[in-house]
Amino acid sequence: MRSLWPRGGLWRHGDFLRLWTGETISQFGSQISQLAIPLTAILVLDATAFEVAALTTVEFLPFIIFTLPAGVWVDRMRRRPILIAGDVVRALLLGSIPIAYVLDALTLGQLFVVGFLFGICTVFFDVAYQSYLPSLVERNQIIEGNSKLEITRSAAQIGGPGLGGVLIQVFTAPYAVLLDAVSFAASALAIFRIRAVEETPPTVERSDGKKPSMWTELKEGLRFVLSNPNLRAQAGCTSTSNFFSSVSFSIILVYAVRELDLSPGLIGFVFSLGALGGLAAALTATRISSRFGIGPTTIVMAAFFGPTMILYAVAPSGNAAVPLLVTAQLIFGFTVVVYNIVQVSYRQAICPPRLQGRMNSVMRFIVWGTIPLGTLTGGALASWIGLRETIVVGAIGGGSAVLWIVFSPQRHLRDMPEPVDDELAEETGLEEAVPSLSA
Repeated sequence: MRSLWPRGGLWRHGDFLRLWTGETISQFGSQISQLAIPLTAILVLDATAFEVAALTTVEFLPFIIFTLPAGVWVDRMRRRPILIAGDVVRALLLGSIPIAYVLDALTLGQLFVVGFLFGICTVFFDVAYQSYLPSLVERNQIIEGNSKLEITRSAAQIGGPGLGGVLIQVFTAPYAVLLDAVSFAASALAIFRIRAVEETPPTVERSDGKKPSMWTELKEGLRFVLSNPNLRAQAGCTSTSNFFSSVSFSIILVYAVRELDLSPGLIGFVFSLGALGGLAAALTATRISSRFGIGPTTIVMAAFFGPTMILYAVAPSGNAAVPLLVTAQLIFGFTVVVYNIVQVSYRQAICPPRLQGRMNSVMRFIVWGTIPLGTLTGGALASWIGLRETIVVGAIGGGSAVLWIVFSPQRHLRDMPEPVDDELAEETGLEEAVPSLSA
């Protein structure tokens, strides 16, 4: 009897499927928690708009503090143990929230501490995760791998918020967080079962026989990113978009609850239905980029980032807001997911294996480092000019992100380029082998 399981590509790659399984479970749990934790602050602890925005800021603050050194450490270590440890610690951190709630000891301070420590784990996990995939699959399978992982993310965004909204209404928000804790434990188990033997990265030495300092290795990652005009444009576009979208999304739940008067269940329904756009993008991103090229695809997708947010701002109060919010989510989800798949695949494909951790950490530092700045700005603006007006500011600013790509060589890029030549200096030493910032 013929097997119904797909035969082609990564469908027969056992280790990738284990990685994908772990990520799938974790993504579904995380979507519930992303709704449950801020709603815990809003509904249980009566947090203000600024406090809710600050909660997001604290969670992303580690991307400013720890991302760059994390890239150096990831390049010195095997990536799989980092992934497992990151999942286990995050499970324990999230599990502390429902425990404190049961003991009537839950405070906003605990949410801030959990958010900060959770963010540190996420920094190391994400840098290791994006560096691990190119070593697990063949180079020509990277876009397929990222597309499958985005399918997971999109499917979780469809089912997770809806399930989370129901769980929050039935069991209260702190108990819904418990499911995310369990999902991280399951993800750790799936990654633990990966069979591929990962070699410890070789120790890099300078021509004088000494090991390079962390700063020397970090400069190598910075130079690799900043000397490439396409990576510079990608970093500028993504960081600008992340800053202004964070201005809007940092207060979107407060806006939905207190201005649009939507219930947790209806909020979850909106995010779930709107996430169908991301799923459609994950299924079609490879064909779209192949048909139109990397540069043109990136420009079109980034052009929609800001204007889409206007639909949130003009939504009326009550159930009449749902059609506009769903439409905004559909467009935003589709464009962001296509953009992410194309851009992440591009930088993974051109980067030498030994620099993957540092390259990813530099990119994450630049593009995610603006998020806590955006959330703080969003919280402050909401307190000053109002919730709806803050979303408009985010929409206008987000519209400028595409200019980074429009005025860069990437606008002409059609096909995935070959990896950048990487030759360690055997005679001149490490620092002489690093590309110049002016190159």
